[in-house]
Amino acid sequence: MTAPDDDDVVVSALAINVTIPEHLQWTDERRGEEFRLQTLNVRLLPDGTLAAKAYGRPVAGGRGAYVSFHVPDRPELRDLVAAAADRAAVLWSLHRGLG
Repeated sequence: MTAPDDDDVVVSALAINVTIPEHLQWTDERRGEEFRLQTLNVRLLPDGTLAAKAYGRPVAGGRGAYVSFHVPDRPELRDLVAAAADRAAVLWSLHRGLG
């Protein structure tokens, strides 16, 4: 079996999960419930741009729903997303294949 050519492999998006440092976390409300946003899901889109959504846990405790939130346009969060994408690029480039 031969390896596929680059033209034969279509990667629609790459996704990483990033822990939001405590000092950058924020709260938001959805359906009357307050959430503390602790994780980002960052995707590298086919055109090279990044997209991010935030996820967290209900402040009151409990499981809560898995609901995405908009990431505020704050410089420190933009820097976190960019740094995470850069770090992920390094890690992806060092992959050793399926284990």
